[in-house]
Amino acid sequence: MARTAVVLMNLGGPDRLEDVQPFLFNLFSDPAIIRLPAFLRLPLARVISWRRARIARGIYSRLGGGSPLLTNTKAQARALELVLGPDHRCFVAMRYWYPSSVETAREVVEWGPQEIVCLPLYPQFSTTTTASSLASWRMAARRAGIAYPGRVVCCYPSDEGFAETVAELIRPVLDSAADFERPPRLLLTAHGLPMTIVRAGDPYPGQVETTAAAVIRALERPGIDWHVCYQSRVGPTEWIGPATDDEIRRAGREGIPLVVAPISFVSEHSETLVELDLDYRDLANASGVPAYYRIPTVGTEPRFIQSLASLVHRAGKDDRVGSCRSRRSWCAFAGA
Repeated sequence: MARTAVVLMNLGGPDRLEDVQPFLFNLFSDPAIIRLPAFLRLPLARVISWRRARIARGIYSRLGGGSPLLTNTKAQARALELVLGPDHRCFVAMRYWYPSSVETAREVVEWGPQEIVCLPLYPQFSTTTTASSLASWRMAARRAGIAYPGRVVCCYPSDEGFAETVAELIRPVLDSAADFERPPRLLLTAHGLPMTIVRAGDPYPGQVETTAAAVIRALERPGIDWHVCYQSRVGPTEWIGPATDDEIRRAGREGIPLVVAPISFVSEHSETLVELDLDYRDLANASGVPAYYRIPTVGTEPRFIQSLASLVHRAGKDDRVGSCRSRRSWCAFAGA
């Protein structure tokens, strides 16, 4: 069997409070996030990162001073290595913090694989996540002298193992929430996206809907009250909806208990541990929601890790595994 490097890709997060502003600058200077020429984008990124740093430092202070995303992603990498076996080694590349694609590409070269598989930890494809991470990796791979930057797992919004894992985590919580006067409502929440990016043809919203449908099928609860919603909205521009906070307020007005399940995040970080667990729980209490339950992310759940391993093996036979409808446009964006 070929010696295979698997590069797990994620957004990253600051390790310390001092890292928050440079992390934000890396984020907002990405042309996939702010779609302006560099001479306008970079000064704007400096201003935005400076203005948002205080709020963001407050968020990470509630997490002990830094993001747990790298630790959690490394745990997924180790779990995946155990399933894939000794001919595979998993590496982590973070888009906006460390280890960067440049560092990871050097480590991959030192290990000397015969094959490379790029595995973005974004179940649904977006130009702001998957395509941006792949573009960063391809550039870093070229600089490191890697002639062939790797096969790609494009996305896996309807992957059976992923959907089943989410459903398995939801089922016992729905049972617990059934003791209330009104049956619970299930909110399947995903990270939001500005409508300007959606209108430009980004396939993300459609893939979020695909994931939601796959989870509901796997759940096998006929007649369940469920909705897709989007969180993490920032700034004055229009974002895709409905917003998760608006859905929480609506449930409060209707007196309905909530079970909230993240379906676009596969590991715990600020948007689950702070936004969902703390901010939205406070909002639910203030809005009169009878009960608020949050489903954990899939993390290192065995069924999910087995599913990732299957995707890696399939990528060895097919250059791009996934179900991106806009394949031509995203390939061009990512330089594939």
